[in-house]
Amino acid sequence: MCIDCGCGSSPHSHSHEHQHETDSRTIRIGEDLLAKNNRLADSNRQRLAQQGVFTLNLVSSPGSGKTTLLERTLQQLKSELRFAVLEGDQQTSNDADRIAATGVPVHQINTGTGCHLDAHMVGHGLDHFHLNQLDILMIENVGNLVCPAPFDLGEDHKVVVLSVTEGEDKPLKYPHMFRAATLMLINKTDLLPYLPFDLQRCLSYARQINPDMRIIELSCLTGEGLDEWFAWLTQQANQKRLKAT
Repeated sequence: MCIDCGCGSSPHSHSHEHQHETDSRTIRIGEDLLAKNNRLADSNRQRLAQQGVFTLNLVSSPGSGKTTLLERTLQQLKSELRFAVLEGDQQTSNDADRIAATGVPVHQINTGTGCHLDAHMVGHGLDHFHLNQLDILMIENVGNLVCPAPFDLGEDHKVVVLSVTEGEDKPLKYPHMFRAATLMLINKTDLLPYLPFDLQRCLSYARQINPDMRIIELSCLTGEGLDEWFAWLTQQANQKRLKAT
């Protein structure tokens, strides 16, 4: 059961006088679930750290352009850095098929009714790669700005992707996700002249929620801002590899 949206839970018929007991039990289940997830995430983190694999967890709402961003990133950097990708979706392998076309190793995780990846799923996903032959693992989480926020996967950073076709107030609406992220990518900036999206207001909202979060504006269509993203990624991966040596 997801502790945030309750997906996967069964409806119950408790009467009103038992509501406090039900609420207390729900909180205990949520705490136990997160504690178990965190233990598994620590195990993932140790495996990845031993091999010096820099790991990002890409989170966003559906349609923000995460898969296109991955394609552009892999095409640009795969000759310099060794990548692998874990793809998370409820159904289909459509995104994994697009990643496989770049020649980079990829493994699909279908969550069924689940709304996010957890550390257990990612741990089994790691078994599909030769970690000692990787520099960077990219995890594309299920499109969702709510449930993935509290779930540590063992990643180095959460990267939240927000496209300008969405509302500029997303950081205020979904503060837990933006607070958990180290980096925010504002994607599809080539569409700004055609949309009422207020970029400065979005930046202000994001700073209110997470003053320390780095922000990069980019377009996967025109390439604007991608060099800054590539440079950040390369620098972080090199630092992680040096720590492992």
